[in-house]
Amino acid sequence: MSRIPLPTVESMTPEQRVVYDNIISGPRGRLVGPLRAVLHNPELADRWQRLGEILRFGTIFPPKLNELAILVTARRWNSQIEWYIHAQAAEKAGLHPEVIQALKDGQVPPFTDDAETIVYEYARQIQQHGTVDEAVYARAVALWGAVGVVELTAVIGYYTMVSMTLNAHEIPMPDEAPDPLIAPVVAGSPALSTMPKATLKEPVA
Repeated sequence: MSRIPLPTVESMTPEQRVVYDNIISGPRGRLVGPLRAVLHNPELADRWQRLGEILRFGTIFPPKLNELAILVTARRWNSQIEWYIHAQAAEKAGLHPEVIQALKDGQVPPFTDDAETIVYEYARQIQQHGTVDEAVYARAVALWGAVGVVELTAVIGYYTMVSMTLNAHEIPMPDEAPDPLIAPVVAGSPALSTMPKATLKEPVA
């Protein structure tokens, strides 16, 4: 049960209803997750959903890599709804089920694609250390240029905000689904997940 009341269609103000209609008529197709709470401020919700639409559907990254970055973020923050939605989207986009399962289990994913390894390490490092080492950053720039590292950082930052919102307000799972992730507990309190380092292959000269 959510810690705060979540606006329903019947209780929405005209301003909330405009944003709601924009959300469900867009690529998301329904209102789930953080926007259920963010609708308390319809202007914020409108800007939020437009930013999210760009970062999920409008970056230079193929959906498989974008969803990988989102899954690393969801696992770091133990964000149940984020994982539930994006694990399905990632598999549909072509991310191997064994990679998804390894992320869920906190193991090194069996990547066969250098681009996947770079996205994983970029997302892992920036969330664990607050920055990205020179080797990974340079490899990301070599593959995707300045626009790529800007977009990838923004995707990770946006879905960190999503995770915080879901976790803080305890927004319930859609479809009455059970929580998919086991979150670590330290001294009786939930803790962030730590993901293992993946080894980058040496670039071919």
